[in-house]
Amino acid sequence: MELTRAEEEIMQILWKIGKGFVKNILEHLPEPRPAYNTVSTIVRILETKGFVDHTAYGKSHEYYPLVGKDAYRKNYLNSMLHNYFGGSFRQMASFFVKNEKMDLRELEEIMNLMKQELEKPKF
Repeated sequence: MELTRAEEEIMQILWKIGKGFVKNILEHLPEPRPAYNTVSTIVRILETKGFVDHTAYGKSHEYYPLVGKDAYRKNYLNSMLHNYFGGSFRQMASFFVKNEKMDLRELEEIMNLMKQELEKPKF
């Protein structure tokens, strides 16, 4: 499941701080900061989507991520690869080379990283 830009911004903060109350999340947002109630609503939506949970301290809730950043990144990139490049890594790499003006050194580094991953023993 993909997140909206606002939801992803909140998740980035929770991944960074580990856990926090709405006021802690607000402190990490850039100016102009949204209203407290706006952030609270976004966090509750993230909770409904299964991305965060909370520990209650009376009427206060301390939120923490249930989905790790790496797991979300993997899902997001796989979705992007499938939805925009027909599942073809070659088409995606070609897109970045053509449109982002990736230089040969960067492409070689990516290829070396991929080679290293493919050569790792699988258990």
